[in-house]
Amino acid sequence: MIHFLYLIGFGFFVSVAFGVFATGTIKQRSLYALKTFLQFVGISLIAAWVLYYIPW
Repeated sequence: MIHFLYLIGFGFFVSVAFGVFATGTIKQRSLYALKTFLQFVGISLIAAWVLYYIPW
């Protein structure tokens, strides 16, 4: 469970940084940060689910 919280924290802070340094209006930057956060979490969960079933 702690790994998931680290993932959420990392994704949040990196997405906020991406949103701050992006170009565009406040709305565009906010949507970009939200999209980046959701991609961080979604892709990580999908990758974890796929790797769970690979016999090492």
